[in-house]
Amino acid sequence: MDNGAGSYRRFLDGDESAFDDIMKELFDKLVFFIDRYVHDIHAAEDIAIDTFSDLVVNKHRYNFKVTLKTYLFMIGRSRALNYIKHRKRIDFAELSEADNTEDDIHSLEEIILADERKRIINNALESLSEDMRVAIHLIYFENLSYDEAAKVMKKNRKQVDNLLYRAKKELRIILGKDGELLL
Repeated sequence: MDNGAGSYRRFLDGDESAFDDIMKELFDKLVFFIDRYVHDIHAAEDIAIDTFSDLVVNKHRYNFKVTLKTYLFMIGRSRALNYIKHRKRIDFAELSEADNTEDDIHSLEEIILADERKRIINNALESLSEDMRVAIHLIYFENLSYDEAAKVMKKNRKQVDNLLYRAKKELRIILGKDGELLL
């Protein structure tokens, strides 16, 4: 799809269901992206809702020069950074949720190995700088182009390319220690 631009044109022409299509396609991706900044899924959802509200309230601010996805990620990033700047530090203890509904399908060993792989990868990603993590997320998880990622990050294409190069290099070093568990 065109990352929502066609649906947004339909929305501007009065098709209210088109906005539902945009929400279905981009909301979860935006929440996941914002969560990389704020590290609080509930706050990320609130910020994503605010971002989509901005899209509805300021209908003609989006000018179709970048994809709608890129535009939303730019707004979401800005709002996430504002949230971080203004929030007060309060530590909450999270309750862990047991999600063992697939125990019948997978053996306990497979679940433990999958969790261990995720933990190793997340730890490796967390050891990178914020810019490197964001670049990896935009390029590899959100499938944005280098130019789109550069616009979201307010950097040029070469800076994004350099960030990814350095991130991959650091990940090879970090995962070299625990990489055998990933196989």
